[in-house]
Amino acid sequence: DGDSLMNSQYPGLTGLRNLGNTCYMNAILQCFCSVPPLVEYFLSGKHKAVLHEENGESATAFGWLISDMWLGEFDCVSPEVFHSVLGKRYPTFSERTQQDAQEFLICVLNELHEGLKKSSKRRCVTDGKASRGSVSETSIITQLFEGQLSYDIMCLECKTTIDRSERFTVLSLPIPSKSACSLQDCLKCFFQQDILTWNNQIQCSWCGTKQDATVKATITKAPQIIIFHLKRFEWQGKRKRKLSTDICYPLSNLDLSPYSSPLFCKDAEYSLCAVVNHSGFLDDGHYTAFCKHSVTKNWYNFDDAQITKIPNASVQSDTAYLLFYICQGLLCTH
Repeated sequence: DGDSLMNSQYPGLTGLRNLGNTCYMNAILQCFCSVPPLVEYFLSGKHKAVLHEENGESATAFGWLISDMWLGEFDCVSPEVFHSVLGKRYPTFSERTQQDAQEFLICVLNELHEGLKKSSKRRCVTDGKASRGSVSETSIITQLFEGQLSYDIMCLECKTTIDRSERFTVLSLPIPSKSACSLQDCLKCFFQQDILTWNNQIQCSWCGTKQDATVKATITKAPQIIIFHLKRFEWQGKRKRKLSTDICYPLSNLDLSPYSSPLFCKDAEYSLCAVVNHSGFLDDGHYTAFCKHSVTKNWYNFDDAQITKIPNASVQSDTAYLLFYICQGLLCTH
């Protein structure tokens, strides 16, 4: 079962040529290629109707690439056009040097959003008192990948509580153990209550001075696709090091309801659809992707131009760096 395959028997099983240290890019692109609603959006040509002339070049190149990977009769394609367009906007990625897949992921999400966003004025009701107009920019990226956190901050002196909201597309999770832990352990660590003290004190508007406070995050809008970044790289003094902790994560039924506000988040169960792996060390590491194919429902290992079918048991990897989960309610509609 671990044989390499001729890919043209199924659409969407297409390798990507390495252009010289571009495995980080290939791994991310394969993950995007495994998100059915995103693929459908580009294959249907819906993106063409909202493309921005001044910064739609990356979105256009991305659309071509998705077409080549899903509709072309190729075993392998070159992501050269997309790479050079993105390199113009982010010069770091035009160099043929190893880059961080998570940083690349965030740049691609930003680029696609900028190229495809629509503005809509909406009236916001804040605290039920005043309504004011705000311009919100939405795109296929915000619809699929954007979630919202609410931070509950309480002054420990006067017990006044304030709420701060923050949008996110990728959640960076701390790794609480050096040897082994679960994704739930990482989530608990991220969502646990923290105390803000010393340099992190808040300026309390009620007390009029800086005070210690507690802060706790809750998901108030769960995205349709939630991406977790496992913080494997950490600074020790002036040197960065990699944590090789084995992190156990579920392939389905990931329940986010313990960290979500019951008011806003109804569907909180997720299934894994893609994993970015990082093996080796910081400077000479290699990125690969495990992706679940939306047609065959099988898992495949994408290693640049090479594609290998893998059993479900192999998806659990001690080199996992980014995890893409899709809302299970969304999977039923496809």
